[in-house]
Amino acid sequence: MTTLSTPLVRADDLLARLGTVCVLDARFDLTRPDAGTEAFLAGHIPGAQHVHLDRDLSAKGEVPALCGGRHPLPTREHFAATVARLGITSATPVVVVDAQGGMFAARVWWMLRWLGHEVVAVLDGGMAAWAAAGGALESGAALAPVPVAAYPLSAEPGRVVVDADTLQAQLGRVTLIDARAPERYRGDVEPLDPVAGHIPGALNRPFHANLAADGRFQSPETLRAAFAPLLGSGAAGEVVHQCGSGVTACHNLLAMEVAGLSAGALYAGSWSEWCRDGRRPVARG
Repeated sequence: MTTLSTPLVRADDLLARLGTVCVLDARFDLTRPDAGTEAFLAGHIPGAQHVHLDRDLSAKGEVPALCGGRHPLPTREHFAATVARLGITSATPVVVVDAQGGMFAARVWWMLRWLGHEVVAVLDGGMAAWAAAGGALESGAALAPVPVAAYPLSAEPGRVVVDADTLQAQLGRVTLIDARAPERYRGDVEPLDPVAGHIPGALNRPFHANLAADGRFQSPETLRAAFAPLLGSGAAGEVVHQCGSGVTACHNLLAMEVAGLSAGALYAGSWSEWCRDGRRPVARG
């Protein structure tokens, strides 16, 4: 294997390339934020670095943010500095892995693509696929990466991130896809945010539906057929994706890319930002 398959890579392909790619382990648990770190210490792909959703992939504390919500998107400049700290250059092949069906790995994949990083893939099937392929694990803390001076930012792609005001002004004119579970979309339950329901006009595409029974992504043909009714006669590029906090929406963005569709934009603040503003309309059912 001379080039890295993107946007998904098979476990056997990663085995063949181990040591020539940067592996980022994005395991996390929304209800227990330290669980991913604990799992990494217990056993991870040799040479991998752990990236934490709150500390590395979100704008928490004094980090400059582009939106609100539970996992605010940091600025591109701040994330570029994080990437440089991990020793990643624009030429570094990156593979991202988790153990949650790709829900956190997809966030890393999308953020790297947002920087302009081209050679990045998600390990299809995650840690379970790695184990099934006979991949070894090592335990303990990762070796400290060798930072690079700076990660060179490309020009920001147009209409990749949509803010709340822009989205509200466009409701009814864009296809809005909500990646949350159906019961959260309907407003039957809301375990994480203060208000239940969804953004008016949003269509529900739970991110788990992108996966086959073995935890790997469905085929491009299956995914294309699944997204077609949501897109209708509109262009795939006119889609805006959202979820609870801008994490699992990236899974639908990845699935559309696997399907060969223009993935559209991310409303990064998502429901957790939208529902905290009493000026924003809410729908249920």
